[in-house]
Amino acid sequence: MFNVVSKITSRVDGEAKARGLEKFPSDIYLPGMLFAAVLRSPHPHAEILKIDTSEAEGMGAVCLTPDDVPDVLYNERGVSIPARTFRDRRVLPKKARHFGEAIAAVAAPTEELTFKALKALKVEYRVLPPVLDPVKAMEPSSPQLYEKVYFGDEEVAIKNNIACEREISVGNAREAIASSDFVIEEEYSLPRVYHFQMETKSAVCSPDNDGSLTIWCTTQSIHNVRILIGSIFGIPLSKVNVKRIPVGGSFGSSIQMNSIIPICAALALKSGKPVKLVSSREEDMYDHCKYPSRIRLKVGVNRDMTIQGVEAEVLVDIGAHQIQAYPLLGSMAGWLVSLYKWKNLEYRGRAIYTNKVPACAMQGYGNPQMNFAVESHIDLICEKCGFDPMEFRLKNYVGVGDEFWGQGPTVRSIIKSCGLEESLKVGSELIDWKSRGNPREKTGRFRRGIGLARGFHTSGAGAPGPAEVIDYSGATVKINEDGSVDVITAVMDLGGGTWDAILKIVAEELCLPLEKVNLSPADTRTTVYDVCTHASRGVFAGGGAAHKAAREVKKKVMEIAGTLLGEHPENLEMIFDPQRNHAVIQPLGAPSKSLTLGEVARLAMINGLGSIASTVSFRQKTCPPSFVTNFIEVEVDTLTGRVRLVKAVCIADCGTPVNPDGVKGQLIGSLARYGGYALCEEGEYNDQGRLKSEGFVTDNKIFTSQEMPLSQNVLVHFTKTYEPTGPLGAKGIGEAAGNSVASAIANAVSNALGIRFTALPITPEKVLSALKREED
Repeated sequence: MFNVVSKITSRVDGEAKARGLEKFPSDIYLPGMLFAAVLRSPHPHAEILKIDTSEAEGMGAVCLTPDDVPDVLYNERGVSIPARTFRDRRVLPKKARHFGEAIAAVAAPTEELTFKALKALKVEYRVLPPVLDPVKAMEPSSPQLYEKVYFGDEEVAIKNNIACEREISVGNAREAIASSDFVIEEEYSLPRVYHFQMETKSAVCSPDNDGSLTIWCTTQSIHNVRILIGSIFGIPLSKVNVKRIPVGGSFGSSIQMNSIIPICAALALKSGKPVKLVSSREEDMYDHCKYPSRIRLKVGVNRDMTIQGVEAEVLVDIGAHQIQAYPLLGSMAGWLVSLYKWKNLEYRGRAIYTNKVPACAMQGYGNPQMNFAVESHIDLICEKCGFDPMEFRLKNYVGVGDEFWGQGPTVRSIIKSCGLEESLKVGSELIDWKSRGNPREKTGRFRRGIGLARGFHTSGAGAPGPAEVIDYSGATVKINEDGSVDVITAVMDLGGGTWDAILKIVAEELCLPLEKVNLSPADTRTTVYDVCTHASRGVFAGGGAAHKAAREVKKKVMEIAGTLLGEHPENLEMIFDPQRNHAVIQPLGAPSKSLTLGEVARLAMINGLGSIASTVSFRQKTCPPSFVTNFIEVEVDTLTGRVRLVKAVCIADCGTPVNPDGVKGQLIGSLARYGGYALCEEGEYNDQGRLKSEGFVTDNKIFTSQEMPLSQNVLVHFTKTYEPTGPLGAKGIGEAAGNSVASAIANAVSNALGIRFTALPITPEKVLSALKREED
């Protein structure tokens, strides 16, 4: 069906990365550049009374304090409309609200001098009592992090540290549950974990003679960085240029403009020189984390396996700042609504301020948290009511023709493709589902269990009409005079192969070999707006924009070729000619009369017919879910409490898999990532408001290849679906790949031991404690 799409090809950035030639922000060096470092609060909650910079300035360092930066409140995550965005952050605050929060900075010609000057800063604090538990934070007697913040342009008073709330009702859940044959209620707890992306946050800012500022930084959105920097410092956007530069992984931690970017910009503007600021791993660990959540579900079910209603209470500890907690609560409601047909829903979500690291999006934006609660609860319902877990899911899932909430209640569309039934059938055969056995009959030291969980994620945040979330992309496709093609886009590739997918989509549409389609260097001056590479939208939305531009270019090619060949454009076809290794335009049924794409472009130039190019700004009007089903087999050592992954079956419905090896990599990588979420990762705090790991990698255990199943025991399958609204039938895959992994592992452990774990991670200590309780 395709010449390029769905074929395994070499990555556009593969050789440079393999040879260490790819340049990341930390690799940028400019003449006369200063090196910066940040002074961070040693207290989780304290007022900054005075900062003495005299000794540091005497050394020749440029110093930055709260008095040196604009007193502007902002929210660093620019993907929601301003009217639905809370603002509570300053570049440098006069009150530290978490350990490690930036309160001052210095820059000097050498790193040695920079850190010497940093140590010379003298700060007077008024230490305040911290609040670390989100439940206690809501007590009237608890210390308050904020008196007021802004919601859009409206000043909002903060009471009991409740940052924001959302309540959503559909039907009458209370009555529906009360009249159900079975009522199952449980609370689930999800931990705070660090993103652990390979690249820590970096920025280089260079002021120019004309008053402009050029920025190289770690980001998932070059345009949103430009908009925020312009807004904070009062610089026209035409004077702010953010370069598109590779990112060494992100997992959502750079959807927002990272906190060091405006600090670096302020130092560059004050000094009049280029400045580089690179976070250490410890600093980065105190900068962002996944949203820790508590979710209580109460579900009513009838004997015929139909769900009658659900009540859901969600409590999220967002830490010291709002990095879009309000849309998070809406999205978590959407993840709940779009998994199963609840019929009646009562949802209440609350986001709570605490003196901890600010939480932000991480691979799923609340979806893995909600998925763990729901998929654990579905298995719990089946256990208590005697239902078959696969039959129950098939009877109640949200699929083709049903309404889907992508990124919250204002982003709704109808599902047009779904491979769930195929995934359950194929997965059950590959894992040998019928052999899973009854946990009550399992004995001995080593006990095995098989778990099932299904999930999804949205492909972007497009909707038929205006919504709370901004979602559109842009692209330029230009035919060069030899028939090669330049693609210019602001879309960021976070390591998953998004740029390759976009080039493949353009090559496929223009009937070209992939090597003739080039990704051009880009920045905010040369590209039209792209909101952000997030929400698994890179291929569907960013690729969709490039596909639209390619179609418009193709139409222009056919018009010019028609003029050159003396044919009506509708009588022409464009095909790939393997002998000429080029796109060829020819009359239908008359291949002897033809021109290559290069010949058309060259003759267009010679005859003054103009360049063949198209620039589009494009908004997808839907955000189709990509479905993933995980079947996982575990082995539990009842002597040590260790849970080992034995086998995994990962089945993806992503429509047309543009990069099949990339999709496989996402599925296997997510198995590793969420194996850690399920079994070992947790960013625990001590009572002084500091991470127990102190920000050290050695004390923050994550999953490695040592914990993964053998490669031959990890099986991947793609369902046969085609998304009619996507570029060449494609949907996203990124976050969908991991959302149900931890749920499947927990369900497998339950099948092995007959014990339901409702809090992650399922550590050896928790397993042994649960086994002891069973014995007692």
